Amino acid sequence: MTTRVLLADDHELIRQGLARAVEREGDMEVVGHAGSVAEALAAWRALRPDVVVTDLQLPDGSGLDVVRSVRAESERVGIVVLTMHTGDAQVFAAMEAGASAFLGKESRGAEVVSTARHSATAPRAFLSPGLTRSVLRREAVASTRLTAREREILRLVADGLGTADIARRAHLGESTVKTHLNRVYRKLGVANRTQALAAAVRLGLLLDHAAGG
Repeated sequence: MTTRVLLADDHELIRQGLARAVEREGDMEVVGHAGSVAEALAAWRALRPDVVVTDLQLPDGSGLDVVRSVRAESERVGIVVLTMHTGDAQVFAAMEAGASAFLGKESRGAEVVSTARHSATAPRAFLSPGLTRSVLRREAVASTRLTAREREILRLVADGLGTADIARRAHLGESTVKTHLNRVYRKLGVANRTQALAAAVRLGLLLDHAAGG
C-alpha cells in the first residue's frame, strides 16, 4: 500500500525538497501541500493522508495547533514535526501534543522519509533523535530543584523508613512529610517511592548518602 503524505511548511522550497525525497520512494506519495495552519487542517480533512509532516512555525499559528487538531480527529495518522527549533521545550511540547516524531530540519531527506514511514505504522510511538538527552536534562534540572529538606526526606526513604518514622526522625508532622514526598515525586516526574528511589539513583542524588552510610 502507498503511504500518502501531506506537507505543511510556509517555505515552498522546503516543501518541494521534501516532496522530491518522498516521491523517490516507491511506496510513498505526496498528496497535498500547505503553507499555514488553516491550509494544513483543510487539506487534512479533505485528503485524510496517512502522514502529516508539519513545521512548528507557520504564519497563522504553531504547527502544534496542527498536531493537536489532527490527533484529536485520528489516533491512526502519523504526525511528524520538522523544525529548525529543536530545544528540549519544543521536543516535549510536540510529544505532549500527540506528535509521532520530532526532527530538526538539518535531518537528511532519507531520515525524514524513514521517520514518516515509521509514523504511519506506529503513530503513538514518539521518536526523536535527541529524546533521551532531553529527558536526562529535564530530570537533572528537576533534581537540582529539590530543597535541602526534600533531599533529607528522600535519603530517609532510601533508608527504608515509613512516613511515621521519617516524621519522628525529621521532627515533622506526618502530613508535612507526605507533602514533601509529593513534591519530590512531582519534581522527579515519578508516582511512588520505588520510582523516586530509582530516579534518585539514576541522577546520583544518593551518592553522598551511600558514601556516608
